[in-house]
Amino acid sequence: MPPLRPLPPLAAFPKAWMHELCRSGTMRLDEWLDMAAGLGVDGVELYSGMLDLQNPTDWPRWRDAIASRGLVMPMLCCSPDFTQPDASARALEIARMRRWIDLAAALGGRYCRVLSGQRRPRLTLDEGLELAASAIVRCLPYAAERGITLVLENHYKDDFWTWPELAQHADAFCALVERVDRAGHSNFGVNFDPSNALLAGDDPLALLARVRHRVVTMHASDRYLAEGSLEDLRREESGPGYAARLRHGEIGRGLIDYPAVLTMLRDAGFSGWISIEDGVDGLEQLARSAAFLRSAIIQAWST
Repeated sequence: MPPLRPLPPLAAFPKAWMHELCRSGTMRLDEWLDMAAGLGVDGVELYSGMLDLQNPTDWPRWRDAIASRGLVMPMLCCSPDFTQPDASARALEIARMRRWIDLAAALGGRYCRVLSGQRRPRLTLDEGLELAASAIVRCLPYAAERGITLVLENHYKDDFWTWPELAQHADAFCALVERVDRAGHSNFGVNFDPSNALLAGDDPLALLARVRHRVVTMHASDRYLAEGSLEDLRREESGPGYAARLRHGEIGRGLIDYPAVLTMLRDAGFSGWISIEDGVDGLEQLARSAAFLRSAIIQAWST
């Protein structure tokens, strides 16, 4: 049976090669684009911290490089840290976010991922939510002028942060979405990541049910703990990067019920981009995840 409506397109994100692309420079963006072009996906999601994207004069060349491989760049993954207690530091984060919005537009993107910021030890949740909501709202008109929608992710922790996300847990995340929504900007939505909900100790399907009509993009990943429990993970969260026991697994072989997630999104009228975060065990694993997702999407949208 053919799909009842257009299928959500698939993008790939180089989760396994972030250090090489953003810190050491041992992988160049051209290499990643060549890898992604062989996966059978429709696009690539890029990260604002990639070394090859730091010079604005290079941005038109990278847009052409993406298109020459038959791909598009639908979303730029950005990690603004809006919970900075110092006003001048927050202003700098807003300026950085605006520059990333310019980058996304220059690459032909339609979406920028935004975050709340780090869960700093002496910052109350209410204080942090107010700082983050205010900063996001200040970025929305700038993004709208450039045709960009900002999508807030229920995030765990940026690869290069010390503390986890302020709005990591479901209630905090939904509260932040509601605060930003009150400003009434149409270019704001949710980037849903089911495995991040799992890491927060929340039921991914329960969180999705709360925000499903605000979801415009999705990160597809699957998670497992190499050893220990979520309680062990909690004790290791406050330090640079990810805890060693945390793993991105092959999609469809971890803890997320993807048929149920995709069915709920379908029923909510979702038709946006789904971006794959996988490949920690190599490009072949990423290809298997892409194949699994393509099949699962076809199955859900054909029902």
